[in-house]
This record gives sequence, structure tokens and C-alpha cells, in this order.
Amino acid sequence: MTSPQTGPEGPAASSAWELLLPAAAAPPRARGRSLQAALREAVRSGRLAPGTRLPSSRDLAADLGVSRGLITEAYEQLTAEGYLRSGRGSGTWVGAAVRAARPHARDLAPRTPGARVDFVPGTPDLSLFPRAAWAAAQRGVLADLPHQELGYPDPRGLPRLRTALAGLLARRRGVVADPERIVVVSGVAQASALLGSALHARGVRAVAVEDPGSPQHASLYAAAGVTAVPVPVDGEGLAMEPLRASGARAAVVTPAHQFPTGIAYSARRRTELLDWARSVDGILLEDDYDGDFRYDRAPVGALQGLDPEHVAYTGSVSKSLAPGLRLGWLLVPRGWAEEVVERKRTMDLGHPALDQALFARFLERGDYDRQLRRCQRAYRERRDALVAALGEHFPGAGVSGIAAGLHVIVTLPERYGPRERFLARVAEAGVAVRPLADHAHGGAPEEDVRLVLGYAHVAPARIHEGVRLMAKAAAR
Repeated sequence: MTSPQTGPEGPAASSAWELLLPAAAAPPRARGRSLQAALREAVRSGRLAPGTRLPSSRDLAADLGVSRGLITEAYEQLTAEGYLRSGRGSGTWVGAAVRAARPHARDLAPRTPGARVDFVPGTPDLSLFPRAAWAAAQRGVLADLPHQELGYPDPRGLPRLRTALAGLLARRRGVVADPERIVVVSGVAQASALLGSALHARGVRAVAVEDPGSPQHASLYAAAGVTAVPVPVDGEGLAMEPLRASGARAAVVTPAHQFPTGIAYSARRRTELLDWARSVDGILLEDDYDGDFRYDRAPVGALQGLDPEHVAYTGSVSKSLAPGLRLGWLLVPRGWAEEVVERKRTMDLGHPALDQALFARFLERGDYDRQLRRCQRAYRERRDALVAALGEHFPGAGVSGIAAGLHVIVTLPERYGPRERFLARVAEAGVAVRPLADHAHGGAPEEDVRLVLGYAHVAPARIHEGVRLMAKAAAR
């Protein structure tokens, strides 16, 4: 078919002529009306953009196998309606006045719209992303990466990256890290999906989750057909008696810095958990979501280092670099490796090779260690700023949990309750906060004002301003 002469929208306009082919095949009496309707819809939908030049009536008639009179009549009718414009000797064009109803993509990214100060936990300071070092690593990878490494990768991940990760995890988190059992994943969410699928295949239908805890764990395992059983957290970690009574043979834990209560599991509780996993021939799923960030002393080592055959360990760069990178790792026990890797292969044929090579270079050059140190300095300063601001504006407030991570738990005195009234007033003041009750399964009936305040993404000055606004709202 003759290609129409077009402006910048040429390729899209060419494909739009396919809309006219069914109309050209309509019965003779209806063909003219069908051609007009199809051409009108092509303009209205945006398939033919404003300013697109149409083929001559002679060329289009020949391409569609219809009489030239039908095309001329269609052009004249749509020109009269304003869809087309024409001039003597200049051809026929789509009218500039046409406003096509083009669909717009919605942005469903989790954000807090309209907040003057946002203390919702879970987000790092994205302005700390090391753009210069990342760009340098990217240039180096693009210059050096062999062509064959752009093919389908090992579903576990590039050997170069798995080797670098094994060194990092052994050195910083005390993990027993065999590169052959590391799987590069799209964050902790995909690691949970893989483990949930493997549990389901083994007949496991229940997994214990911390209560309070991350609400994502329950939904991720439910998607794999495994029911999340809430087990309370006490001052030492996951409570053992309720765990034993749950009937579960798998449990999701955050032992280095429990989310959201902020405690570190005690040595006794860590031992009890491992004994339980061995006794039920089960597995512990360790989410080390922010284990690198401890501000008062060295971080507690990973639970996996005590028994790598009964603990699956997972982490990511979501708190250290950016969650949008969708890059993490899963270290599985030897007896689980084959089925987890096969599920990763089936799910997506492996993580993007270029991203893996880039992160491997970032690790090898020491850039990731420098980034962790930079974040640790910034987040320690912000935690100190938040604690100081709370002490100034909320006398008697209690801050619980170890000095670690990206959030704190704050318990306000009774005079600031009830909880719902406090939350409503703070929201009216433009401060976004999250109550601890939101992280409890089934909610929390008590009226105490207990908040989970994230501080990593808020500058110290904004932290002080946000706490001041909260106190002013609560005093009304």
C-alpha cells in the first residue's frame, strides 16, 4: 500500500490505515458510510494525529480497492465536520483543532500526596543515590561487557555478581555465603514469592509471620497459596509458645531489627527459633531489610550464619540505594536450592544481565561500601534529630527500639489520646504519620498513641518542623 506523507507522527499514521481495510470490505451500499466512520474514528482516537497528511484520493482508493468517488466523498464529509482540512493543491490533512481522546497512564506508585512533612516509614533518602559512581560503573560495564553476557543469564544470577555478593554478605552480615546458593532477585518481594511457591509445592500451607510486622509478608505468601498465621512478638522476638501452637513449619522473621517494633532478637530467642526449625523439619525466612544500619554499635550478625541449612536469607538495595532498582538477593539452604532456582527460571528467565553486571562492578570497586557509610552517617544524624525534636515538643514521649534502621517507635503520653483524634488532627496539619496499629494483624484496640515514624528520607530541619506541627495540632 502507498505510504501516506506524514509529519512527526508518520509511523503511527501509517499503521492507522489498517483501520480502513474492514470498512473497504463492507457491502457496497454501506461501504461509503463505513469508510467515513472508520476514518473519523482513526482521527478521533489519535491513530491519525493532528497535522498528518493523508494520501491522495486516487492513491488511497487504489490501495483499498474501492472507487475514487467513495474516498473523495469521505474526505469532503470529514472536512465539513472539521476532522480534516484541505487546500487547493496542498492535499488533505488531519485538522489541527481535533483533540484526540488519548488515554493517560496512571501513576500507582505508593506516595503520600499533599503532605507538608512525610514520616511514613519505608523509604530511604533517594537524593543520596550515588549518581556519579553509578554512571561511572555503567560506562565501564558498557565498555567491557562481552557480547555473550547480554544473552539469557544463569537464572541464579551472573557468577561475577554472586561471587561479589557472597563476599559482601560474609564480611558485613556474618552470612555463610555459598555463591552457588545465591539467587539474584527483584527485591525481597520476589524472594518471598519464590519461597512461598516452594513451600506450597512441599505441602506447606501455613507460614508464621510477626505480629506486629510487615503487612506485605501476608499478602506475598497468600499469593502463593500459603496462609500467614500471625504470631505475637514479645521483648525478645517471635514468641515461642504461640509459634509452637500455630502448627506452622515455616516462619518469617526480622531478627536484626524487628519491623516495626525496633527490637533486636535476643541470643536466647535466636537459639530457640533454630531449635524449633530443626524439630519440625522447617525453615526460617530471614528478612534482613536494614541490617547494615546500626548506630550505637556493630550490627547483630544474621541468623543464617548459625544454621544455613534451616534459614533462607534475603536482602536488597532498597534501603541502601533505591527501591526502584528492584535488586536483591536470596540465599537458600542446600536442600531448597534446585527448586527455588527452577521457579526463578520459570518466573522471568533471570534478572536483567546489564543491571547485574553494573552492580557487580559497583561492589568490586568498593562503591557500595562507601554508599553504606554515607547513608549510615546521614540516617544516624536524622534519628538523633527526631529524638531531640520529640523530647522538645512532646515531653514524656517514649522512643523504643534499638538505635538502628530507618524508623522509630514513639509512644505519646495519655493526654494526647485518643489515637484516632490525634491522627485526624495531625493529618489536617499536613503531617503524614503511620500508627503502630496499622502493622498489627486485625488492628490494635487500645487508644494509646503509638507511632511508627520514618526519618531517613526527611532532612533534619524538616524533621524538627514536622514534629513541631504535630505538637501544635495535638494541642488544639
